[in-house]
Amino acid sequence: MAAGEQESREYLRRHRLPELLHRLGTLLLFHRPERPREFLIQTLERVKAGRRAEGEYPELMDEANLEAMFSLLDVLDQGYIRPAQYR
Repeated sequence: MAAGEQESREYLRRHRLPELLHRLGTLLLFHRPERPREFLIQTLERVKAGRRAEGEYPELMDEANLEAMFSLLDVLDQGYIRPAQYR
């Protein structure tokens, strides 16, 4: 692998850019806003505020969604699921 390519991969990894771009694309397709550029700018501002602990980090799922998914897996209402269920 060429040195430039290795440096580029390290830059992407260090700044977690693939994960950020994937998350932004997912949010964009989920919400399908009329003004996608403004939506992305607002989302990035929320990410920035969330990292400074000044706001919520933008997520696709909120606590209610997670509870609903967990209850689907915890059919016996035991309060836990097995690792195999999680996978």
